[in-house]
Amino acid sequence: MIATATVGGVLVLLCLGLLASPWPFLAPLAVFGLAGLAALYRRPAWGLLGIAALLPFEGLFKGSEFTGAKLLGVSMIGILALQLLLRQLPDQRLRNNLWRPLSLFMLAYLISLMFSEHYELSLGHLRELAVGLAVFFITVLVAAELNLKMLCRVVSLSVAATCAMALASAKHQVGGRAVGLLEDANYFALLIALAAPMSAWLALRANSLPARLGWLAVTLLLLAGMTKTDSRSGLVVLVGCLLIGLWHHRARLRQIRSRHLGFVLLGAAIFIPLGLASLPADYVARIKSLVELKSGINAHQDASLGRRASYLVVGSQMIRDNPLAGSGPGTFPVHYAATGFAKAFSEQAGTTDLYRRAHNTYLELFSEIGIPGGLLFCALILFGLRNFERARQASLASGDTERADLATHLGLSFLAMALFLMFLSAPNHKYLWILLGLSGYLRLDAEARATRLSQTQ
Repeated sequence: MIATATVGGVLVLLCLGLLASPWPFLAPLAVFGLAGLAALYRRPAWGLLGIAALLPFEGLFKGSEFTGAKLLGVSMIGILALQLLLRQLPDQRLRNNLWRPLSLFMLAYLISLMFSEHYELSLGHLRELAVGLAVFFITVLVAAELNLKMLCRVVSLSVAATCAMALASAKHQVGGRAVGLLEDANYFALLIALAAPMSAWLALRANSLPARLGWLAVTLLLLAGMTKTDSRSGLVVLVGCLLIGLWHHRARLRQIRSRHLGFVLLGAAIFIPLGLASLPADYVARIKSLVELKSGINAHQDASLGRRASYLVVGSQMIRDNPLAGSGPGTFPVHYAATGFAKAFSEQAGTTDLYRRAHNTYLELFSEIGIPGGLLFCALILFGLRNFERARQASLASGDTERADLATHLGLSFLAMALFLMFLSAPNHKYLWILLGLSGYLRLDAEARATRLSQTQ
């Protein structure tokens, strides 16, 4: 009765407040909002699924202070903090082997913040990073009740939906390159490279032929979207993940009998030429430029590669000037704008185009927060990759091939993210911190399953 009266009172006050506000039309939505909060309180993992599903659509809310992912995130933080205070969550939910390297990284980050050359700019960078840290905290707490197959589904389908938009409409392209609902083709390629291993796992583990064909179609749609991005880094990352995936599934490849080999070769003879022929001519030209790198970078012929080379020059000088604490989080664009490279590679009139990020998360962190902080961030990434590897090994040891495949494909998604960080500045990317949080849980869960199995034998 007390809880009911309290909720009723809150609902009445909320409705009255909205009626007196400039947005009285939102008053009826208060009932649905409270119902949603109640559902999240009972099933916090649904909130993380919602955040993962909404990330590719954040471009729809560009310029808005309130987005679906932000509202879900704030609600989740409040709910989980309350549940921790009321001791409604088991203490083992907080177990994760990434807390120590993460704490050391944040210590190095805060030291760099204290000595920053541009304190207000660094505070803005800290606010952005805090979003990723909050997502990591949410993931660690709800991972035990999270449906990982559903996570793969929502990520694959949401990214595939933006791929379909980009392929169907030029409105979702910039300069002929697909960007989905984002502003940069390479960031869109990152989402595709991250979602492709998940959709491939769903296709491999589908229970029926129609479901398998459906997820195969989703995977092909993702690959088609990748070719439309014209992203060279995306191609390199996808090929690397494909080779690792084939190595993991090599036992299945051995099951191909000699009588099936003819059909495999026939399919390859048909689909490989069709796939190569469907590649846009501009994309083929960009891929060829990677082969020509051994003869050096010509900034006049390829301004993109020239800009990336200039980022390395500026970042290296920043590291030499401040090797321990860096120049301060978020200060790379200020240093770059002060060089001649900024004007030489400026594509637009005005000063805003001069302030460019490093387009390399590792270089950016080494130059902004110093060598110790950069090494600790790299350690976080390596710990995450090691966690997925150990989860795969423990699952195979216990005979759970499905969990081993899941750990492998989620690890490939995380590897795609880790490799893409060499081409993009995205230390606060929510998918990065979600996968980091999941890596520790998957390892602990797989090792616990293996231990229980060994004790029962």
